[in-house]
Amino acid sequence: MTRSVDHTPEPGRGTSGTAPRRVVALVPAYREVDSLGHVLEALRSQTRLPDRIVVTLDPHQDKERTDALERTGREAGAEVWHSVGNKSKKAGNLNGALAKLLPTLSDEDAVLIQDADTYLDPHFIEVAHGKLIEGYGAVGGNFRGRAGGGLCGVFQRNEYSRYARDTKRKNGKVLCLTGTACMFRVEALKDVLDARGNGQLPPADGVYDTKVLTEDNELTLALKHRGWRIVAPSRATMTTEVMVTWRDLGKQRLRWKRGALENLFDYGLTRHTLEGWARQVVAFLGATVSVLYVGSVLWFAATGAGVRIAPFWLAFTGFYAIERAITVKARGWRTAMLSMLVIPEWLYDLFLQSVHVRALADTALRRERTW
Repeated sequence: MTRSVDHTPEPGRGTSGTAPRRVVALVPAYREVDSLGHVLEALRSQTRLPDRIVVTLDPHQDKERTDALERTGREAGAEVWHSVGNKSKKAGNLNGALAKLLPTLSDEDAVLIQDADTYLDPHFIEVAHGKLIEGYGAVGGNFRGRAGGGLCGVFQRNEYSRYARDTKRKNGKVLCLTGTACMFRVEALKDVLDARGNGQLPPADGVYDTKVLTEDNELTLALKHRGWRIVAPSRATMTTEVMVTWRDLGKQRLRWKRGALENLFDYGLTRHTLEGWARQVVAFLGATVSVLYVGSVLWFAATGAGVRIAPFWLAFTGFYAIERAITVKARGWRTAMLSMLVIPEWLYDLFLQSVHVRALADTALRRERTW
């Protein structure tokens, strides 16, 4: 574990400021041949248009795919850059592009960084831009899952809908800025870069830490420890792809959960990580209770002792069913009614909890980290 990191905000940081003069959209692309055109079309359909669009390509792919991505970018009027010597996937690609881009921008400008499979809704830039004017250092958003993935996709879309509802109820307060799309004040990115160099933040070879599994979560912690306010307003929305197989979903969530845990260890216990640590404890306790419950049911079934369902548990199950329906009502009444079938939702929760337990074990045993 590295030393704890904390930082007292400088006077005036995170308060209302001037409007960013320019907005530069930066889109790192790797294999998104089918979606990049739609991404750029969505950027060109914003109610507040970006002043520049830069597509930065990663070289670790076949030439045919690279040529297709470059052709799509140029036909849409975007600048196309190629990362050089990158060995660190998306984070390394972005670090190279930001190293070239940031020196050309003023502190009052803004950079929108978004995935090449994420389609922004028309008001995203306008809403995020407005929050930067209010003094926020970074503005994320809320995403909906696009069609596909069968039952696996259905559960993810429900999960994202619940997350967006919860974020709206908390007025945009979030633990982590989503990597799908986020707008940053250039001053904030430069500040993080300087703080990494002088030891006020964990060291990294750029704005993004390429050593971690969840670079977006780590950057969120870096911004908070430098005193920058962050937000994810409910009207800053977008759509993104869902994992289409349970195997892919498990790998994605294992990376997210283990990465978030390791980020907390890197920063230690501070006022900015306290909620994250608390959520880790709650998640562990929830997984423990689920394991004990399933184990007891299996034991009763195996021994023939039978299971007596108390009125309390019947009432609790009814409450859970109603809660599942209410929290996805934004997706329509059919989805809400299907969510009242308790067992499928409960099995999905068990799946996620099992991934969390695996992340805890992998971290404790220092197993090899893969992405």
